Amino acid sequence: GNQRELARQKNLKKQNDSGKGKRRDDGLSAAARKQRDSEIMQQKQKKADEKK
Repeated sequence: GNQRELARQKNLKKQNDSGKGKRRDDGLSAAARKQRDSEIMQQKQKKADEKK
């Protein structure tokens, strides 16, 4: 089981390193993510209001 644990740690490290280079939306700053989420929530709310 130890080999699997080592491989898992190595993989996590690799993912973190690659994330620093080119940031996808999961690497956004907290403020940017919050703004994007608020836009999504507003669109959802708009759709919900239209259904009423």
